[in-house]
Amino acid sequence: HIAAFCDFDVDGSTSAALLRKFFRALGLELPIYIPDRAREGYGPNAPAMKILKDQGAEIILMADCGTTAFEVIEYARDIGLEVCIFDHHEQGERLPAANWVINPKRRDDDSDLSMLAAVGVTFMACVAVNLRLRELGYFAQRGLPAAPLKDWLDLVALGTVCDMVPLTGPNRVLVRTGMQALNARKNIGIAALARVAKINPDEPITSTHIGFGLG
Repeated sequence: HIAAFCDFDVDGSTSAALLRKFFRALGLELPIYIPDRAREGYGPNAPAMKILKDQGAEIILMADCGTTAFEVIEYARDIGLEVCIFDHHEQGERLPAANWVINPKRRDDDSDLSMLAAVGVTFMACVAVNLRLRELGYFAQRGLPAAPLKDWLDLVALGTVCDMVPLTGPNRVLVRTGMQALNARKNIGIAALARVAKINPDEPITSTHIGFGLG
């Protein structure tokens, strides 16, 4: 049983949306906990871990947080949770006691992907898991189509631009392709945000619209 804890900002919420879409493509429903900014503040907290544990979670995916949440991660492990972190924040003197810390800003990382936002890290993880599941015959055995990852790059573009990370390397490709998907306006949530932001439906959505409207 897997659940997710994701930050409340655009990078975290697009990571959450991406994870939910990916798990639904696997035929699974992923419970997601997003903390209240005013009441809980930034990052994971022990009460949230306990709530997810009580709801039946065994593995917690953390997106856009967790790299420096040492005490909370230790608490989560103590109550029997396994923790997988998808993050892009700088590490401290040590890494948390999570089972997996997937972060291109780890000091021992040699991926050359330090420009990625958390949603980019989450997307790359979904790509890797998707590939492995295809190799294992997961989709064929269940009569499911492979996850349409490219269709979800609109979320990656939204989170990447709003988190103001460098548009270099893979980020440029992810955002360029994601902008094309975003302008197709197939995501009803993004289409609704565009209406609220008063973006003309006949006008192409640009990075300015993302940063100062959709975000």
